[in-house]
Amino acid sequence: MGEIKVGTASWTDRTLLDSGWYPQTADTPEKRLSYYAKQFPLVEVDATYYSPPAERTARLWAERTPAGFTFNVKAFSLLTGHPTRVSALYKDLRPDTDKRNVYPGDLPAQAYEEVWTRFLSALDPLVEAGRLGALLFQFPPWFTIKRDNKQYLLEVARRCAPLRPVFEFRHASWFAGDNRDETLGFLREHELAYVCVDMPQGHRSSVPPVLAATADLAVVRFHGHSAKWTSKDIHEKFGYDYSDRELRDWAPKLRTLADDAGETHVLMNNCYRDYAQRNGQRLQSLLDAGP
Repeated sequence: MGEIKVGTASWTDRTLLDSGWYPQTADTPEKRLSYYAKQFPLVEVDATYYSPPAERTARLWAERTPAGFTFNVKAFSLLTGHPTRVSALYKDLRPDTDKRNVYPGDLPAQAYEEVWTRFLSALDPLVEAGRLGALLFQFPPWFTIKRDNKQYLLEVARRCAPLRPVFEFRHASWFAGDNRDETLGFLREHELAYVCVDMPQGHRSSVPPVLAATADLAVVRFHGHSAKWTSKDIHEKFGYDYSDRELRDWAPKLRTLADDAGETHVLMNNCYRDYAQRNGQRLQSLLDAGP
């Protein structure tokens, strides 16, 4: 069985800081990250989806964590085709527009290429320190299974090489009927890592909890099962506390998945108060205990 690393999708959420999970002595960003890194070997950086990272910030992350710690970094929204705030773009690359949000096609080709270059180069300190695990490309609900979109996955892999992108879908077409085998076959053929998800079902963005390793790295993200998944309040959307029974049911499934991958990353994305941290620590203890 390959190594399983468990972590959470946040270590700075305001509700987490208010929850009491951090000791009172962890009263600075440096001390909080240092404390977190003693509890988990892995963390996902989601802030980079909203604004591209600064190289100085990535260097601080590397300096504040021990050898062997891993950061997975979520791709900037523009690179996954999501609407992106003009104010989030690099100042010198902002288009002259009255729009609040833009898409890749709203930028000159050269500016779009420059966003890619700057996003990836900002992560150099993590790469140099051996701290960068994967780049998470989470696509929008309108990113359906079709030829152009599959070609874009290959384009992303080429752009990121030798870094490791992983792909999360938010449209059921990728797994509807025979498409499931087609999707997994395509990913395996090109050694593209698929992100398995646990999430509410019955919505436009719902993807079933298909567990499969399509590359040397397997990734599972736990979004919870909030009854308010469509809420615009992010804490209502992800505020789900997994029961001990649910986590016990998941542990053997994750061990089976890890049999097919060199490394497996398990991320708790139910980021409200200390839900993700508590659930992650409990899941880690169940995995450590074995069958």
